[in-house]
Formats: sequence, structure tokens, C-alpha cells
Amino acid sequence: MTASGENFVQKHVQMLNENPGCASAKYNLGVMLMQQGKLEEAQTLFEEAIADGTRMFEAYVNLGYIYYKKGDLAMVEECNRRAVEIEPRYARGYANLGFVYLEREKTDEAIEALQKAIELNPRIVQAWCNLANAYLQKGDVDRAIETNQKMLEIAPDFSLGHNNLAYAFYLKGNMEEAVKHLNRAIELGLAVHPEFLKEMEPYRSGKQ
Repeated sequence: MTASGENFVQKHVQMLNENPGCASAKYNLGVMLMQQGKLEEAQTLFEEAIADGTRMFEAYVNLGYIYYKKGDLAMVEECNRRAVEIEPRYARGYANLGFVYLEREKTDEAIEALQKAIELNPRIVQAWCNLANAYLQKGDVDRAIETNQKMLEIAPDFSLGHNNLAYAFYLKGNMEEAVKHLNRAIELGLAVHPEFLKEMEPYRSGKQ
């Protein structure tokens, strides 16, 4: 830990010693501990920060992150749902919700949450990416292509976006566009899934 980090921790520990019920001090100290990888200690502080009903939506989001690291997707969903109940304009909370819905194969809920995230903040690239994946999960390849294209307008050098668009075009049977975006993903340094590379090799080499 840097000297400034140590000073930050000491300052907030002192604040809690003087005022054990200070939710903001618990939250700030929890953030620092989370950044250091001390997730159990951070979780305890975040839970204490909201225990009295404090409407601190950021604490719920950080708890969601900790539960994700622990593999508890049900609690990730619960924490981010609580965050957007407290702050309905919090785009990142909806993006997180959309992601966990997608992971839990709640496709319609994922699409709704991700559309809300994009409505609130259209610059969240990962929300576009996950929305495209949700459309693929639902079998709507055309909407997946359209969504990936919009994402790449925002982030033209997003390698995973090019990869995902390549896969969507592959599913659609448009091999020319699939090859173009796959090659761009590789140029940008993405480690493309070996099976997809193998499947696309005849088209990339001109043998198909």
C-alpha cells in the first residue's frame, strides 16, 4: 500500500473510532479494502454502512461485485436491483443487472435492463456488448448484428465487439463480413476462441 493509501485508511479508522456509526467512513474504508483485495473485510464494512437503512446505492453495487467474485449470482442480482431501486437513474446498476440476468439465462429481463442502461448512458460499451449477446441468446441474430454495429460506432477499436459481430455474421451466413470483423479482432490483439478460428479458417484463406 502506498503512503497515501495508508494515511487514507488510518484517517477513516480514526473517524470510525470517534464515530462508530459513520456510514460514509465505513463505505470509504470498504472501497479502499476492496481495491486491496480484502473482500471479506470490505463486505463487512459495506453491510454495516447500509445496516441502518442508509440509501447508499454505491455500497450495494460494491457488494454485488464482491458476491460476483464469490460466484453468488443470486446475490449479485439482489444487490444491483436494490441499487437501482434507490437510484433509478444509475445506468451502471442496470448494466450490472443486465449482465447477471444474462449469466442466469433470464434473457428477457437482461434485454430490458440493458436497454435501460443504454437509455440512461449510451456510452457504456459493455452494456451494448451484453445486449447483443442477449439477442443472440434469444436467437435474434439480426438484432444482435444491429446492436454490435451500434456498439462499434461508439468504440470502433473494441476487439471483443468485432469478434462478436463476426460470430453473428457467421450465424447469418454472411462470411465476407464475418471474416472482415474477425480479422479486425485479431489485429486488435484479441485471443479468438480456437474453435471459431478453426471454423473460419477456410473462409479467411479463400478456400471457401
